[in-house]
Amino acid sequence: MSLLVKNIAKIVGIETSGRLRVCGEEMDRVETLDNGWLTADNGRITGFGTSDSQPDESLFDRVVDAQGGMLYPSFCDSHTHIVYAGSREQEFLDKINGLSYEQIAKRGGGILNSADRLHETSEDELYAQAMQRVREVALMGTGAIEIKSGYGLSTEDELKMLRVIRRIKESMPMEVKATFLGAHAVARQYIGRQAEYVNMVCDEMLPAVADQGIAEFVDVFCDKGFFTIDETRRIMRKGASYGLKAKIHANELDVSGGVQLGVEEGAMSVDHLERMGSAEIEALKGAETMPTMLPGAAFFLGMSYPPAREMISSGLAVALASDYNPGSSPSGNMRMVMSLASIKMKMTPNEALNAATLNGACAMGLSGEYGSITVGKVANFFITKPMSTPEFFVYAYATPLIERVFLRGEEFN
Repeated sequence: MSLLVKNIAKIVGIETSGRLRVCGEEMDRVETLDNGWLTADNGRITGFGTSDSQPDESLFDRVVDAQGGMLYPSFCDSHTHIVYAGSREQEFLDKINGLSYEQIAKRGGGILNSADRLHETSEDELYAQAMQRVREVALMGTGAIEIKSGYGLSTEDELKMLRVIRRIKESMPMEVKATFLGAHAVARQYIGRQAEYVNMVCDEMLPAVADQGIAEFVDVFCDKGFFTIDETRRIMRKGASYGLKAKIHANELDVSGGVQLGVEEGAMSVDHLERMGSAEIEALKGAETMPTMLPGAAFFLGMSYPPAREMISSGLAVALASDYNPGSSPSGNMRMVMSLASIKMKMTPNEALNAATLNGACAMGLSGEYGSITVGKVANFFITKPMSTPEFFVYAYATPLIERVFLRGEEFN
């Protein structure tokens, strides 16, 4: 179906150079166009321009009046754990009462709690719960999303999670990428036998995942109290033998070496990065690996934030993602993520937008198709209520400004 959107006060996030990522000082530049229109057909953007060159409305199947709102490319959220059972608000109270993330995990809480609940939840119920969250984030502007397993911690339950992710992909017009994260924690029954658990991940889980063809990436929680550098390398290389590109949870709790390992092994991204220093920044220079920051987790856990300013000043591209999960970031609101990036990490609104759109798409290998307003890209965008400036979108972080959402050129509601 052909679509014309008219009366757009400002199109934000235009990309015409063909770049797949934005780096360094370029991150503070966002191309815009005032008094615009945009067209789409068969789910892809076919044109945009200023009102004096707007095509004849009668040529389109549908005409949408933006009514003076702004038009943005949809967010590309490259790190979520959105498939889970129930919630963990008791741990929220534990945090208020002074327990750290590590202390909760050592008491058998955290990821292991979610694994217990997921094991007891049917696949259909798990899908129904996850779809509520996926619809929620779509209506908040997300048009491409990565979803991890990792609350199964057994071959059967990891496959159950990945089948749910596949059903989401088949049900939703947004782009969905699936990541196998069997090495999220050591399963309860393997505590004290971590080497045996890693053997199971490599010799049983990964072959089963590859056989069913239900994941595109493999991830490992490479950090203090979780998986070592050597274990992470082994899992990454085993995944690579099955064609699964690596992602790594790195440097959330300690300087783990995960960043350097990710670069060495050609990981798609290294994510979290709350514990970053000059060595990690130096390792990322010139690398294809996308450093991805998750300020929602730092906010919720009361942790330090990644050194975004130093990373950008060093010429790096950076991405932002929500880390939507029940224990450390129970929100998929990417606009709030952008605001946290500006408030807590001193990223400009332009830098935050590039990080949440084009660079987020790049962290999933999707920036050729998503992440900007570009002729030929998938027509994923949203329209805001009238605003004074694009900066207002990040500044007024709790005001409901997203008015209409379009995925693959069709309105989503």
